[in-house]
Amino acid sequence: MMARMDRSTQIKAMASQPRLLILRLLAAPQKHFGQQWSADPAELGVCMTLIAEALAVAQPTASRHLDILRQAGFITVRKHLKWSYCKRDEAAISDYLDWLRAELSMKS
Repeated sequence: MMARMDRSTQIKAMASQPRLLILRLLAAPQKHFGQQWSADPAELGVCMTLIAEALAVAQPTASRHLDILRQAGFITVRKHLKWSYCKRDEAAISDYLDWLRAELSMKS
């Protein structure tokens, strides 16, 4: 069983259009980042530099968004050679969506 993430951190992560876009892009890494030559985007993840380019933001801005997603548990970040690669954590995203669905349907 996975450790439960802080729900307020997860809500904060989801309350941002750029972060939602990152999660959508990472849902189909081969489609959106097939040009990545340094590693297989589906297997290892997507280089932070390419994510910044896809968002059309500066690297520090992208890094901040990615760090919030990592803190929320929605992505994993792995170093490979001199780059950092990001990949969705499908189990954590699914757990959050299940929790949110249950919260929204609770009877008072």
